[in-house]
Parts: sequence; C-alpha cells; structure tokens
Amino acid sequence: MVRRLPSWGALAGAVVCYCLSFTPSLIPRAWWLQAAAGAITAAFGYGIGAFLQWLLRRCGVTVPAGVRRGAWLASAAAGTVAVVFVTAWSVRWQGDLRRAVGMDPRISWWQWVLVLPVALLLAGLLVLIARLVRLGTRLIARQLGRVIPPWAAATGAVLVAAVLVVGLVQGFLLRGLLNVAERAAGLTDRSTSPGIVRPELATLSGSPASLEDWDSLGAKGRDFIGQATTAGQITEFSGRPAKDPVRVYVGLRSADTLERRAALAVAELDRTGGFARQVLVVVSTTGSGWVNEQIATPPEYLYGGDSALVAMQYSYLPSWISFLTEDQASDAGAALIDAVYAHWSALPADHRPKLLVAGESLGSYATERAYPDGVAGLAARTDGALLVGPTPDNPIRRDVTDGRDRGSPVWRPQYRDGRTVRFAQTPADLGLPDGPWDPPRVVYLQNGSDPVTWWEPSLIWRRPPWLDRPRAADVSPTMRWYPLVTFWQVSCDLAAANDVPAGHGHRFGTLPVYAWAAIAPPPGWTAADSARLDARLRAGS
Repeated sequence: MVRRLPSWGALAGAVVCYCLSFTPSLIPRAWWLQAAAGAITAAFGYGIGAFLQWLLRRCGVTVPAGVRRGAWLASAAAGTVAVVFVTAWSVRWQGDLRRAVGMDPRISWWQWVLVLPVALLLAGLLVLIARLVRLGTRLIARQLGRVIPPWAAATGAVLVAAVLVVGLVQGFLLRGLLNVAERAAGLTDRSTSPGIVRPELATLSGSPASLEDWDSLGAKGRDFIGQATTAGQITEFSGRPAKDPVRVYVGLRSADTLERRAALAVAELDRTGGFARQVLVVVSTTGSGWVNEQIATPPEYLYGGDSALVAMQYSYLPSWISFLTEDQASDAGAALIDAVYAHWSALPADHRPKLLVAGESLGSYATERAYPDGVAGLAARTDGALLVGPTPDNPIRRDVTDGRDRGSPVWRPQYRDGRTVRFAQTPADLGLPDGPWDPPRVVYLQNGSDPVTWWEPSLIWRRPPWLDRPRAADVSPTMRWYPLVTFWQVSCDLAAANDVPAGHGHRFGTLPVYAWAAIAPPPGWTAADSARLDARLRAGS
C-alpha cells in the first residue's frame, strides 16, 4: 500500500540531497536548471533515506511509534527551514560563480523564488512515479507468490518490473524522442540561414562547377560554404594579394555511405585544387554537421587564402543527442581523414600541402578516433592538430592526461615537457612549459569550467581530480564533491555550457587564432598579426 506521507528517513534524505544540489558547481545556472537539479537529487535522496530506514527495520532495529512521530516532525520542521535557507543562500553562491566567469553577479530574485515550488513539484512527480513502480512490483510478486516460493516471487517481480521500466524508457520514450528529434532535425537541415546564398566561385562546394549539389549540403554545410572568407577580405587585412580559399563540404544526402561521401570529398578537393594549396585542414564536424567559423577562418587568413578546408556531415542531430551514438562520429571522422590522407600521401613529398586536422567537442572525439595508435600516430600522419573542447571519451586526450608530467594538474596537463602536445585556456598557456615545442604540434583548447569535458558517470561514486588543488581559475574554490549529487549538478551544467562568456564553459571565442598560429605559423607571421586577427574576428562575430 502506498503511504500518504513519506517516512522520516525518506524526508531527511530528500532534504539533505536537495540542499547539497544548491552548492556551487562548474558554471552558473538558470533558475529552471537549478530547480531540475534540486528535484532530481531530492528524489534520489528520498529513495536512499527510505532504503536506509527499511534496512534498519530488517536488521531488527525497532523505533517506538512516538519516537518515529517525533523524528518525522523534527525532519519536517528542520527540513523546511533548511530548504528555504539554502534556496535563498544559493543566490550568493550563484553570484560568486557568475563573477568567476565574468558575468554580472546580480540575479533576478523573482526568478529564483520559483526554484523551490518548481523543484517540489518535479520531485513529487518523480517520487510518485517511483511509488507506482513499487506498487506494481508488489502486485506482480503477489500474483507470482500463488504458484512459486515467496523469495522467487519477489525476485521475479523485481526482474519483470526492471524489464518493463527499461523497455518503456529505452524502447518507447527514448527511441520515440530520438525519432521525433531526427525527423525535426531532418526538416531543419533542409532550411537555409538568412543571408546565405549559393556561391559562384569554383573553389567552393555547391557552386555551379561543383560535384556537390547546393541543396545536398544541408543547413550547416550551406552555412559553412556561405560564410567562406573571400580574397578581398584577406587582402584588406594583410595588405597583400590573396587567393579565394577552398572550402569543400559533403552533406549527408550526397551519398548513401560514409565511404562514398568521403570519396566525394576527395574528388571535390581535387577539383578545386585543394591538394595544391599551402595548407589543407580536415575538420571533423559536430553532430549536426556544424563547423565553428572561429576554427575554420584563421588558417585562411594565416596563409593568405592559399588554403583548403574540408568537412563532412554524418548526422542531422545536434551533438548533445549525437553523443548517445558516438560510433557514427568516429566512423565518419576516420572515413574522411583516411580518404584524404590516402590521396595526400600519394602526392610527391615536395608538392603536398601541410596536412592539419581539427575538431570541436564531438568533432574532436571523431578526429582522435581516426588515430588508434595515439599521439604517435597523430603526429606521424599530420602536420598538426587543433582539438577544441574535448569530451571525456577522447582516447588520445585521456592517455595524455593519465600520462601527464608529475605535478601538472588534470585541467592543464603537461605531457612529456610539452614537446608535442599542449593544453590552453588562454593564449599565454600555449607558451607553457618554457621549452622546445617540436612540430608537428598538437593543441587542446580546454576550459577548466567546461562541463562537456568533465562530465562522466564516475562522478556518481568518485571525486574527480579536477577538484584537487590547485584548481582552474574559473572553478569555484567552494565547490565540493558529493556522491551522486555532483553528477546531477554537472549534468545540468551541460545545458548551460554555452551560456557563459568566451573562455569559460564550452565557449572558446577567438582562441583558435592563437592556437593555429602556434601549430602551423606561416613565414613572417607575428604575435601582433594574431592580435589583429583576433580583433577582426571579434568585430565580425
């Protein structure tokens, strides 16, 4: 039978976890994200508290009815005071977090007042669902108990309930939501952003001379091509004659397999003269096929337009959904990189462009997966790499971080004295350590407060090393790790990872300018040139 009121243990557990969810996390949260974090952690605390109280009863610990009633009243009274106090006090914590990432520390009180009632409503809904599952399990056990022993009936009921719940979530809710999201993303992929028109230059995919139809590029592909830097823009910046850069993009609708799309990309590069440019950059896209212009544009300016960029779409879905199907990203990254490398390596050594690779977020994961032999393979098959906002699953980053030099922090690791790989959150970080940096150079742009980089299931049970001292400058010194709670906090941070200024969260601004200038600097390029290009891109963004 479902109780009308929660037990005192469940109530105490919910209050403790709710309060802990308000403690500082990686980045500031909107009021509705804090309400979600509070509700989810409170629901789990409710379950943990109820389980511990049940365990005491099973161990023979009996509590008189009067004591139970007093404990419940005390939990309710203390819990009410604690919940109201922590909700109000958290405004100060959020202000500190906002200040750490360069945001206005002031928070709208009228919005924050909504946190408590919304969190209570959501937590109540989650507890109600859990109770219905428990009630259903008991009904199944009662029916099974008529024909098999009680212990077997209880075990069977739990298994049946688990299969039904998992099947409902994965087979109906999750798959249904993914299907709806994919259909919606497919429709969006057919749209074209305002101001984006079909190009006439033969150096661009989708032009009249292209092997690739303009409509087949997809929305993100049309953005990538339509925003291509022109020779005039480069000349205006440098004061010297420039070329129109090559940009090649292959959309998901262009061919029915990854291999055919990769082959089409190589054919487009060949057609546009991409293999005859000074530098060729292979960019692994995010889930929807997006390429960050802040990553794509700098090489075009550095090399006076004597450059080629190539990218390929593998999904309609945004990265936060595509993250559930990482194999698609890694297969696409490997297909494109392998196809380009095969053609490039067959060229005479003195007639090859510099071969660079790049990727952001899920695109960085896809890039790394194309080199199963790690840093050595990446260095042997490229002239440099830029990997922005890596995920926790990036295999090369994980190996580099685990093998970092003694004394270097996990958020800014130094690997083998920085001779090949370096990590940066600011331009100055690219000069650390102060020692030789041999080509080919690999750069990771990694923010200390980026939840995309630091989120992983192990946060449920293990304190992460990025909370060790010293911490990254934009990680609150008051942040603490709590089992399960921190996992849900950082999970909610993912939703706001881009809602902070550049240099924090999952935003990197114009830092790729300095990274590319460090990875593959053309002759005569100076720090002053990087600063001017930085200012130009900021003004145009």
